[in-house]
Amino acid sequence: MASSEDNLSTWSCKRVARWLREEGFGEYVELLCTQHRLDGLSLLALTEADLRSPPLGLSVLGDIKRLALALRRLQRQNQAQLEELGLRPTDCLPATLGAAGPEWGYNAVDGRCNGGDRLCNGAELRLRDSNRSGYRSGGQLCHTHSNGKCRQHLAGRLDPEVWKTVISAIYVMFVFGFTSFVMVLVHERVPDMRTYPPLPDIFLDSVPRIPWAFAMAEACGLILCYIFLLIVLLHKHRSILFRRLCSLMGTVFLLRCFTMFVTSLSVPGQHLQCSSKMYGDTWGKIQRALAIWSGFGMTLTGVHTCGDYMFSGHTVVLTMLNFFVTEYTPRSWNLIHTISWVLNLFGIFFILAAHEHYSIDVFIAFYITTRLFLYYHTLANTRAYQQSRRARIWFPMFSFFECNVNGPVPNQYHWPFSRPAFMKTLIG
Repeated sequence: MASSEDNLSTWSCKRVARWLREEGFGEYVELLCTQHRLDGLSLLALTEADLRSPPLGLSVLGDIKRLALALRRLQRQNQAQLEELGLRPTDCLPATLGAAGPEWGYNAVDGRCNGGDRLCNGAELRLRDSNRSGYRSGGQLCHTHSNGKCRQHLAGRLDPEVWKTVISAIYVMFVFGFTSFVMVLVHERVPDMRTYPPLPDIFLDSVPRIPWAFAMAEACGLILCYIFLLIVLLHKHRSILFRRLCSLMGTVFLLRCFTMFVTSLSVPGQHLQCSSKMYGDTWGKIQRALAIWSGFGMTLTGVHTCGDYMFSGHTVVLTMLNFFVTEYTPRSWNLIHTISWVLNLFGIFFILAAHEHYSIDVFIAFYITTRLFLYYHTLANTRAYQQSRRARIWFPMFSFFECNVNGPVPNQYHWPFSRPAFMKTLIG
């Protein structure tokens, strides 16, 4: 091996080629030294990620690991030159890691510290394992803003944060209760059908009413719900999935409270025996709201409501469950995805066929639900705005729930129970 007394920064391509042959990597001399003109300075900055990715693109794992270890030994022997070149982001290390001392650092184009949040993005740190003679990779160390505090964690490790999931569940249940109370208020303001007849609607005027269609729409929703619950049960990151569903569902229904309270549409069909109904005192309204809330607003549970037309809550539930099923299952599960979309689209058709909602109610519900789902997951998967002040102002709930989620959630499954044990093998 080359002596540590050599000035590595003055090495030429020929000197690097000689070092490679001495280390047993002569087959890569042509690639590294001839094609890519690797000299001493570039050797100092070379990392295992460079070896794996284009333009080098080494494919033999054993060679990659052995060459990476040789590079670490060489760079350890030239720590002073590394520091002069700014390749050791030691100022981004917390005190506990600084005591152990990084062996070498890389990259750092993006390894910087930003104010109070102390973001360390892309700096790959190699930490000494005091209990072993060798070295191990520490992964990507990131500092993220969590509830006003700087929290450090390893990238790629998803903390379930069950307490946040509990908060999201409380949030969605509160929104459902509030929605039920608003539906009671809306029922008192249903326009008189003699004064305000049903509005013209192309679909409702063209398709005859199917009496049993609304029950079929709710049956489609129940099947989708069972599929999603099975996915949540078996998904490795079930806490994050359920938290996202609760936060998104609660937000859409909170918006629905506003729209159906502000504008009361006329009843969409003469078959609906809807008229304004007064519930007396506040306690009577609360009792009616509790009946709607406990029955989830479904006709299958005996709940019948009037006036809550803009926009369709059944369409929201169908569409949201469909998108969660397709998002958090592997792309190869084509049968599940097909069933999910069929249930979603048929459920929407049955809502319209039952003449329970105007077409615009269903269209707006589908559009708002899909856009909110896509915007939320785009921001979460790209980590855009998660740590910015703008996110904490305009998207406080997103910033709170997603501040410690690093990138897309992988679709990994495992059996959550100890028995039956054979299910673990089937799920993998």
